[in-house]
Amino acid sequence: MWEALGLDIASHDALLGAVGQLYGDAYLTQVDRPEATDYLDASVGGIHSARIKELEDFRAAGGKVVGTFCLYVPEEIVRAVGALCVGLCAGAEFGYDEVERIMPRNTCALIKSFMGFKLARVCPYIESSDLVIGETTCDGKKKAYELLGEIHNTWVMELPQMKRPADLVFWRAELDELVAKVEELTGNTVTAESLRASIKEVNDKRRALQRIGAARAVDPVPISGKDALLATQIAFYDDVPRFTTMMNRLADELDERVVAGTGAAPKGAKRVLITGTPMALPNWKIHDIVEKAGAVVVGEEMCTGSRYYDSLVPEDGETVSEMLDAIASKYLGINCACFTPNDGRIDDVLRMAEELHADGVLDLSLQFCATYQTEASSVEKAVREAGYPVLRIDTDYSGEDVGQLSTRVEAFLEML
Repeated sequence: MWEALGLDIASHDALLGAVGQLYGDAYLTQVDRPEATDYLDASVGGIHSARIKELEDFRAAGGKVVGTFCLYVPEEIVRAVGALCVGLCAGAEFGYDEVERIMPRNTCALIKSFMGFKLARVCPYIESSDLVIGETTCDGKKKAYELLGEIHNTWVMELPQMKRPADLVFWRAELDELVAKVEELTGNTVTAESLRASIKEVNDKRRALQRIGAARAVDPVPISGKDALLATQIAFYDDVPRFTTMMNRLADELDERVVAGTGAAPKGAKRVLITGTPMALPNWKIHDIVEKAGAVVVGEEMCTGSRYYDSLVPEDGETVSEMLDAIASKYLGINCACFTPNDGRIDDVLRMAEELHADGVLDLSLQFCATYQTEASSVEKAVREAGYPVLRIDTDYSGEDVGQLSTRVEAFLEML
């Protein structure tokens, strides 16, 4: 199967070996995990095998797969034409030598990663994607998609950078173009029935993740931050109905653990809210450092966290146009650092810190991610004024700074 997808088998084996070791060190060393996290382990174990086999069987039966790098691409619309939407590889250093032949070395890790996975031929998800849909959330990604378009079928959505009424009108028109594009790809039409069903399915997935997120407000926390992060990461590529069922099962177990007072960390452990740039799988570095230092991560204000699931698309639309209006409003309401002004994101950070009873906030930026690095000053000022200690970290996907970061995190935790 991997050979048929055109993967570099030797490099792919090396990647899986490295990811397996990272996973074992970060996840399988945990004690007293909820039993339902077995599904998370199995999902990672089959990430480049069982799930890819499902996608390839779907394509062999005539289905289409759409790959994305960002949650601004509405999964509801992709699913409404009978296609599947999957997140693509972008969370580890791979193929950087090849990337740096065509891109600046000081490009952010996420961009270098997704280009490296493609150029090194080690990501089966992009090779299984009949179409990759990009988005203009930053200038680096915008230009990278031009290069990606030379070697893979790629289409880019224009995301406005402000949230004025005119920007919503513009964004709504982009959704019409997205509908036309996926209808062309699949030969199927978005109908009121299909769009209503897909909105409900994706909302149900978000509701399950909301239940897990809400359980993290309790002390002791019934699930580790690493496992909660992993659930959101898997949400980007797993089968939607199956994932929803299994996450509701996990949430049910968390409710039982709350009643029993069973925690993934001891009662009274320092509680950290992480905010900033997304952590694409297999990027677990910061969570691992924080929790091995004796604290617990209680929330993520990031795209691989609350931004993915904290709001739903209204389900009361009658026509396709009404439902697309609702989708446009929901997605433009996501508070990414690409927007200006972006006071809504600061409000989200402060709200989550209060609701999750955080003792401190860790603001994370990927190196050379200008939007989040610049916005970090505004976030830090607001969080400090609200009475929370803040630790700002700039890092990448490598393990070279783990020792230094561990020292900084441990000192931060001691002062909480």
